[in-house]
Amino acid sequence: MTKSQLISVVAKKAHLTKRASNDAIESMFEEIIRALKKGEKVVISGFGTFYVSQVDDKEVVPFGDESKRQTIKGHRVVNFRVGKPLKKEVW
Repeated sequence: MTKSQLISVVAKKAHLTKRASNDAIESMFEEIIRALKKGEKVVISGFGTFYVSQVDDKEVVPFGDESKRQTIKGHRVVNFRVGKPLKKEVW
């Protein structure tokens, strides 16, 4: 499902215009992003939890070639943990 398809479905089910549906979905995404940037968890009951974790520096050796040893710098990543109701529906 694409974002535009999601907007259409939400507009139809909530009896909204596509513009109002788009605004609502955009606002939701903006708030999720804002919270994750601050390092907060985003818990959506029945759906799941988005959270940020830190990945440490690590050294990699591509294909065992020591001359190409590289260090990947530490960075933050977004993770998603599925909620029980969603897991039950999908699995």
